[in-house]
Amino acid sequence: MQMNASSIVNQKAEWEKLGVKLPAFDHAAMTAATKEHPIWVHFGAGNIFRGFIAALQQRLLNEGLADRGIIAADTFDYDIIDKIYTPYDNLTMNVTLNPDGTTSREIIGSIAEGLRADSSDAAMMARFKEIFTDPGLQMISFTITEKGYALYRPDGSLMPVVQADIDEGPAHARHAMSMVTALLLERFQNGAAPLAVVSMDNCSHNGEKLQTSVMTIAKAWLEKGYVGQDFIDYLTDESKIAFPWSMIDKITPRPHKIVEEQLVKDGIEGMEPIVTSKNTFIAAFVNAERPQYLVIEDKFPNGRPALEKAGVYLTDRDTVNKTERMKVTTCLNPLHTAMSVYGCMLGYTLICDEMKDADIVALIKRLGYVEGLPVVVNPGILEPKAFIDEVVEQRLPNPFMPDAPQRIATDTSQKVGIRFGETIKSYIAEGRDLNTLVSIPLALAGWLRYLLAVDDNGNAFEVSADPLKDDLQAKLAGIEVGKPETFTNQLDDILSNASIFGTDLTKTVLADKIKAYFKAELAGPGAVRKTLHDAVNA
Repeated sequence: MQMNASSIVNQKAEWEKLGVKLPAFDHAAMTAATKEHPIWVHFGAGNIFRGFIAALQQRLLNEGLADRGIIAADTFDYDIIDKIYTPYDNLTMNVTLNPDGTTSREIIGSIAEGLRADSSDAAMMARFKEIFTDPGLQMISFTITEKGYALYRPDGSLMPVVQADIDEGPAHARHAMSMVTALLLERFQNGAAPLAVVSMDNCSHNGEKLQTSVMTIAKAWLEKGYVGQDFIDYLTDESKIAFPWSMIDKITPRPHKIVEEQLVKDGIEGMEPIVTSKNTFIAAFVNAERPQYLVIEDKFPNGRPALEKAGVYLTDRDTVNKTERMKVTTCLNPLHTAMSVYGCMLGYTLICDEMKDADIVALIKRLGYVEGLPVVVNPGILEPKAFIDEVVEQRLPNPFMPDAPQRIATDTSQKVGIRFGETIKSYIAEGRDLNTLVSIPLALAGWLRYLLAVDDNGNAFEVSADPLKDDLQAKLAGIEVGKPETFTNQLDDILSNASIFGTDLTKTVLADKIKAYFKAELAGPGAVRKTLHDAVNA
């Protein structure tokens, strides 16, 4: 069996015999209608999009609540389009990993087109201009990760590619944010129709980050004379261009061998994962947990799909912000990061296995229930304690959710300021005693110890990718595991960096606590375990 546009029509019985749910709409008609008059373009063609966002539109298509799908684009890894989208006619095998050990399979067919957002490809750029100048386009959305919006280097200077985009103007845009701004300019110059520009990335104030990046580039082009003030006015008029905020939550780990083997055993071809030239490990299938949440600020000046009928919460910005803060700063993401760095050092390769470790469970329970909940804001649509309960009792222990601490430890330097720094700031703002915190300084000490790339048995391991990895490891130079005396004041330069932690930790009592945990974890083999155990059981 091959997954393609022909087989989902001509081999329905065979697919259904394999327990695969098929699109319940005319896939060819949807594709043609979408290409002719697109309503939705999504940038970031990876797993969270394929396994969650595209599945939402499929639900609307299945129920006759929509007649058009989504156009997917990738701004970073063109192999995803060329090797995972095009050969399968933009179809995805979506495998849901249920907590009881069963799996559910559905072919997602709501993606009408897969495009490479490559500014050097004239044909692709012409197609994007065609799409963006269609007055019926309602929304463009993004899952490009938080760093996809970043324009600046850690030292505060513009990235060279962004500076070049600013100097050379809209016609030569290369960075994702420059490209989107240039396409919005095309829309402005061809009728100035409204549009919602929606970040669906898993980061705080995602709509604000997206808006800030777009406006930074647009205003720089204004200064250079590439655009007029009228374009700036268009971007800042919410009745024309809106940047709704959102909160997204669904764990979509990398393709797992067990799932691949089950699909291959059933005779489904082409399910073997590939590694792209940009080092993305991806397959024609997505495996993901069942729980999912998407909360979006209902600000769509040109209309939108009926997403509330697919389970999306459409609400106001304040509620989105509270829900997102609840998850990212308290109820899920901090737990994930804390357990990932310790899991890597303690030799774990699966999050579900970590949930059998009493010390790690104690670490994240204290982090969520004891340290986080006192300063969390209840968003009203989801209850924070119940959310943590689901995370700790169902989601993280799910043995059929093959998520790895190594994946979650990626880009930790970009995450700690939100995942821990926001709670620290809340404690300071509310006059709470920072000395009562244990799991937060333990998590931060664990991350810095993790950066030494030596596990708790004294063996070297590979630190996950992180844009600040080289810089941070250089600052830790000279510190040796097993020789605590090699640790002097090397952490000060890191802990004082408010751009990493959200605040200068050396001006708080937490710095000494982090240093003490860090030094204890250097003592030798088993020191990480002993420090963790002693701290969470004190």
